Amino acid sequence: MAMRRLRAVELMCGGAVSLLAMNGVAYAQAAGGADANEIEAIIVTAQKRTENLQDVPLSIQALSQEKLERLNAKDFVDVVRHLPAVSIRSIVPGVGNIFMRGISSGPDGGASGSLPSVGVYLDEQPVTTIQGTLDIQMFDISRVEALAGPQGTLYGASSQSGTLRIITNKPEPGVTRGRLDVEGNATFKGGVGYSIAGMLNVPIAEQVTLRAVAWNRLDPGYIDNVPATRKYVSSGITIGNAAIAKKDFNDVEVSGARAALRIELDDNWTITPQAMIQETKANGNTYQILGRDLEVERFSRDHRDDTYWQAALTVQGKVGDLDVTYAGAYLNRKFNTFFDYSDYSFFYDTLFGMGQIIRNNAGQMIDPSQRTHSDSLYTRNSHEIRFATPQDKRLRLTGGLFYMEQRHEMRSQYIIEGLATSLSVTNWPDTQWLTDQQRTDRDYAAFGEVSFDVLPQLTLTGGGRVFKATSHIVGFAGLRGNERACFGPTTFGRGPCTNVDRKAKGDGFSPRLNATWKVDDDRLLYVTYSEGFRPGGINRAPQSAAYEPDYLKNYEAGWKTTWANGRLRFNGAVFNDKWDDFQLFVQTTANIAEVRNVGKARVRGFETDFAAKVAGGLSITGAASVIDAKLLENYCGRIDANGDPITTCATPISPEGARLPLSAKFKGSLSVRYDWTMGDANMFVEATGAHQGSSWSSLRTRDRVLQGKSPGFETLDLSAGATWDTWRLSVYARNLFDSRGELARLTSCPASICSRIYQVPIRPRNVGLKFSYDF
Repeated sequence: MAMRRLRAVELMCGGAVSLLAMNGVAYAQAAGGADANEIEAIIVTAQKRTENLQDVPLSIQALSQEKLERLNAKDFVDVVRHLPAVSIRSIVPGVGNIFMRGISSGPDGGASGSLPSVGVYLDEQPVTTIQGTLDIQMFDISRVEALAGPQGTLYGASSQSGTLRIITNKPEPGVTRGRLDVEGNATFKGGVGYSIAGMLNVPIAEQVTLRAVAWNRLDPGYIDNVPATRKYVSSGITIGNAAIAKKDFNDVEVSGARAALRIELDDNWTITPQAMIQETKANGNTYQILGRDLEVERFSRDHRDDTYWQAALTVQGKVGDLDVTYAGAYLNRKFNTFFDYSDYSFFYDTLFGMGQIIRNNAGQMIDPSQRTHSDSLYTRNSHEIRFATPQDKRLRLTGGLFYMEQRHEMRSQYIIEGLATSLSVTNWPDTQWLTDQQRTDRDYAAFGEVSFDVLPQLTLTGGGRVFKATSHIVGFAGLRGNERACFGPTTFGRGPCTNVDRKAKGDGFSPRLNATWKVDDDRLLYVTYSEGFRPGGINRAPQSAAYEPDYLKNYEAGWKTTWANGRLRFNGAVFNDKWDDFQLFVQTTANIAEVRNVGKARVRGFETDFAAKVAGGLSITGAASVIDAKLLENYCGRIDANGDPITTCATPISPEGARLPLSAKFKGSLSVRYDWTMGDANMFVEATGAHQGSSWSSLRTRDRVLQGKSPGFETLDLSAGATWDTWRLSVYARNLFDSRGELARLTSCPASICSRIYQVPIRPRNVGLKFSYDF
């Protein structure tokens, strides 16, 4: 039978699973003698219970620890290249906005913008943040699960189009062991980097086990900040960047640690407290001027210090026949960011003569160049308690309660040195614009799913999530002139007064219905209807209207199949998604960012992955997605008296039928690997090719005309290595042919004004050597 063939390599630690598999291909020697020609099972926890991937009626792609290591993945940009249903926009090192199945309206992630449409979880705890996902070091990670499609029933508001789950390796009771990884690498046309990471698993009492991990990594820069000058039309003042011009100026250093305790109270109850801390120091940015290879011109320092820590607690046990789980966490994230904003100053002066009003206390025109300084604090605490009935019964139930509060204290200054006091925000010298606000989002939910085996081969599942969400913004945002709109003294922060104090709330129900037909032990078919949602919210500018929730309805059919006596696995899904009143992050002509509801869109697509053991040590894995995402109505940029989008206009900002941005029509990857034995060493060589199609960076027609489209590109990665008893040695070359693949395009203000276009290239060719020692 298939389950005898699909032997899992797993370690159950309080419901967690440590799995060594290569994108679904594990190796028989790890399983202790299983048939080397059979594909090993992948164990996932996507439905918040431990299951074989082939038994889960969801579209899931899983990257195991072994696969992540062989891809030399260090951050989400590396991981996403091999997840066809997922795309990422990463401009600032260490920060990225993730999208799935083409559900994207364009760049977002602003402090007062929409909540993310993809939920990110570290083990049981959500780590989705307003301004982009955490950059979690990919070391001692059991696997990454990509759950495509709405996951609103089990994962809530920020899992509108999918969920990414990062599962860490848990403490192993009764085992003392460790690991040390040392790596050196170099980037073509860039610098030299390194990575040092270590793990220790040790029992510290009879029923207490500690697993601790630490790392330090330097990613070399490859973008040059070249010498340049800039002359302002209004004043004739010329600025230069000779003092900060530098080759390879976008280096990133990441340091951190993670620890978990496994405390076994008795045979039924386990407590797992966890803690993690990481600091990312990033210089420069990851983009180049359009048409100039790895070059930018920046006139003030770009730097980001991003430090976060999280304390989490998972309690698992049994009450009678019920499996009970509590998962709670507190996340604290601090940003300290400096950013050159002189493009905005230069182009507004060139087109509108804005430099004429930028003067000092003596009334003289001064250098109008702006830079920004953001000093912000983000906190999030979440609590979930759930129960599940025995999974071997005909009727099965999973349910629970969830509460989350996330708070963002956002402080951003737009600074012009020497600015007149009369032009500066009160008590903020040289500050033309100030945002000093606190945003608080709360989410209350109850969820549940019921599964019933109508026949031994036919299972029906129904469930949903009842939710209530609130959002509140209070503080000050604006120029000195905006102080006239203040209605009270400062109630938050150090702004001159309060001109924003508004709340939004909403509630609803997010359902999921599924029918699963187990054709036989090797084949499963399913159909699903599910919904995902994002709450509405408040824009930071006092004059901007609130925005409403948006909803995604998903119709999906899929299959999980195993063939050729366990040597071939072929899974896939087709889907049709409808996106209503979706939220769009826009910049007004005054360059004030705000969110608006647009109208309707639909996404149709197909996604698949396969794994095959061909012969001997030869194995092939691959995955691909085809996505057709487009507007169903004109986007006119206006709303009616009821707050609904107006969709009939002579010259729409984006017309019906326009393709949604930041997602390629086709994306795919293919890996070919060969394993063999030479003396005492287990050898391997592997080649991985990936293709990503073209994409737009904006929904607006004018931006598309001015910015152009990011073209499609291909990459090829090679790796080879050997494993002895306790030693491993590997070499790799990522992006072997040095492709200038492009992830996105952007401007510093609306493209109709800021005519300098930037491209976000993938990392140039990167070669490295890694030693690993197990002890």
